Amino acid sequence: MNQSLIFDMDGTLFQTDKILEISLEDTFTYLRSLNQWEAVTPIDTYREIMGVPLPKVWEALLPNHDTEIREKMNDFFLARLMENIRSGHGALYPNVEEIFDYLKEKGCSIYIASNGLIEYLEAIVNYYQLDRWVTETFSIQQIQTLDKADLVKTIIQKYKIDKAAVVGDRLSDIHAAKENGFVSIGCNFDFARKEELAEADFVIDDLLELKELIYPSR
Repeated sequence: MNQSLIFDMDGTLFQTDKILEISLEDTFTYLRSLNQWEAVTPIDTYREIMGVPLPKVWEALLPNHDTEIREKMNDFFLARLMENIRSGHGALYPNVEEIFDYLKEKGCSIYIASNGLIEYLEAIVNYYQLDRWVTETFSIQQIQTLDKADLVKTIIQKYKIDKAAVVGDRLSDIHAAKENGFVSIGCNFDFARKEELAEADFVIDDLLELKELIYPSR
């Protein structure tokens, strides 16, 4: 069906949930030490907006704080995330390596398009050696619009892709596929929402289901 697959990272390939809570708790503990926060850490609020670019995250989590504080917390949070990745506290979703092996054997090109920042994505790619399969990883930081559809368009233009599927867990992934004329495959994983997945062309509960979707048995 499709000879190129473009994957989201957080909540699709990487189980961000395993490092999210401890990294966010560390960040808000630091914010409390600066006397800039008194309430509980807003884990639930972050889960609601998971998948949006980090600058937008801090606008939502710290709406009453100035840009300087937001940027300081962003940097601290990113550092904690990467330290937790490098310490092995995160994990890929089940069967990532198996499906990547299968797709590469079939001659399928694999790309990653993520709202994560470059340094963060590099930490995941390097720790799990994803470049064994992935042609290139693209960050929202590389474009000005912070729109994932534009990020996917960047991949299309660079690699001259005319037929592909976008695999992800959130509405931004589904819209990125549709706006570029590609098939959208929703992952019913940790951060997914039923109302968003309803807009996808296909929905999977396990990455191995991509085998039959991409190369259906006759």
